[in-house]
Amino acid sequence: MRKWTSAYKNMKIKNKLSLLITLIVAMAFTFAVIVQQYAFSIYDGQLYLKSSKVLHLSSSAIESELERIEQLSFNMITDTEIQHILRKIAASDSDYDRLTLKQQLVDRLLNYVGSEPMLYSIHLIDSNNKQHDVGSVIPIAPAKMQHIMQLAGDANGEERWFYPDEQDPALLLSREIRSYSGTLFDLHYLGTIVIRVNIDKLVRTSVAEEGELIMTSGTDVIYPTRPNFSPASIQADVSSGSGYFTREIEGHTYFIAYNRSANTGWTYINATPFNQAFRQIIFIKELVIIVFGIIFAVAILLGIRFSRGLTKPIESLIARMKLAEKGNFAEANVLPQDAAPVAMDELGLLHRTFRLMVERINVLITENYANRLLVKETEFKALQAQINPHFLYNTLESVNWLAKINKQTQISDMVQALAFLLRNSVSLKEPILSLRDELEIVKNYITIQKFRFEERLEFSMNVPDEDLERKLPKLSLQPLLENAIHYALEPSVEPCRITLYTRRDRHAFCVIVEDDGPGMAPDTIDRLRSGSLQTTGNGIGMLNIDERIKLAFGDNYGLSIESAPGLGARIILSLPL
Repeated sequence: MRKWTSAYKNMKIKNKLSLLITLIVAMAFTFAVIVQQYAFSIYDGQLYLKSSKVLHLSSSAIESELERIEQLSFNMITDTEIQHILRKIAASDSDYDRLTLKQQLVDRLLNYVGSEPMLYSIHLIDSNNKQHDVGSVIPIAPAKMQHIMQLAGDANGEERWFYPDEQDPALLLSREIRSYSGTLFDLHYLGTIVIRVNIDKLVRTSVAEEGELIMTSGTDVIYPTRPNFSPASIQADVSSGSGYFTREIEGHTYFIAYNRSANTGWTYINATPFNQAFRQIIFIKELVIIVFGIIFAVAILLGIRFSRGLTKPIESLIARMKLAEKGNFAEANVLPQDAAPVAMDELGLLHRTFRLMVERINVLITENYANRLLVKETEFKALQAQINPHFLYNTLESVNWLAKINKQTQISDMVQALAFLLRNSVSLKEPILSLRDELEIVKNYITIQKFRFEERLEFSMNVPDEDLERKLPKLSLQPLLENAIHYALEPSVEPCRITLYTRRDRHAFCVIVEDDGPGMAPDTIDRLRSGSLQTTGNGIGMLNIDERIKLAFGDNYGLSIESAPGLGARIILSLPL
């Protein structure tokens, strides 16, 4: 691995660019193919799901038709006129009467056949075992009719379905007719009715013309008589309620959606040739792969050409820079005779800038030397400037000791407080202080102001010990007290009460400076920020403190004012909890 890394580092830029462009295009190509395959998989899933839903709707439509035919059969066996005719046929011994009754029965059955387009014919076998047929009659084999009669008798009046076969393509429904009249239910056998249903017409009416619909009941095929493949090959896969899958059967790939009816127990299968249904989708997939491949090859060729065009001027510039490195600035500033004009792109500007650099190199060396002398002189002056604060601190310390020697305690306290304030205001080492340290500055400032205003300044401070370690920007409180003295105490001859205390709100920790002076407008901070209000003080203003707090802790914190003219002022400094 280290060998490959070293080889890459020492590789020429044009080779690195070619490799990088190839890598980027390959990654983009791979990502695009993955996204495309993912999108197509989602699309295929939606198509499969939609096909399954369409099959469910088709099977529901067929079920509805079958239920309607079942209801029709019930209406026929409970038809009072048919019941009356069959009772007469069972009781009559006259062939003439039976012939007349048969004609009446056929006429009645014709009403049902004519009103129902899904029926081939209706066959009614009376109690004398005579068969009455109406509609498009196809003779039913005696063995099959005997089997139908037997199963209909075992059903006790319920319907029984018989599936199409090679001799008869119709779906048959049979049920017995039992006697009843008004409130009299003797349930004597009157006959058996057999209805031949046009299953092909029923399916074509209910199902969209796409794929092949196969209806099965267990291993029996209901429709069509001869499907394209044997449903037994997928019997195990369609045993559940509903779903879809793709399967290769007899050399052909089919998309199979299936749905099992809860009413009849039949399974509805829609088998669509996969290539036929998804031909366009497969073509688009292949087309996308081909287009991406062409784009990939073209991008690599253009990238290699671009990298060579980019590095050739750089190689020429490197050769000239080597001349300049040796001190041969004259030759380094002359273009070769066979050199092509340099384009005014970034590389052209680089060449032009290099020539200007070579022309001015001596001037720059001279200026650099002069600048070094200037820096040295500036450093010397800065060193001298550091002497002044130390001289001032030493002088104040001498005054302090002189005052103590002469027992001038007030002068000593004032000098100590002044020295503390100067030392903290000049020092920039700690921009963020604890509340304890900031209150020390406040105490020393108040000490000085107490000597100035004496009894007129009534100052009190109430800060719990648990809040003393909270952090806030340096010199945030002293300017607030200075502001209160300047605007509340100085204009008045009466004593002024100034209080500093803390409290906790729901979202912030607040330090409050409150006075009982003439007050100020609550929108003072906003007016200072907009420039519509000019201050008269010379120190660090409230706007400066507000901006420093917002910079340190966020826009949700800062200064706010609660005041009204003549009612004093409360300046609230909000910090994070």
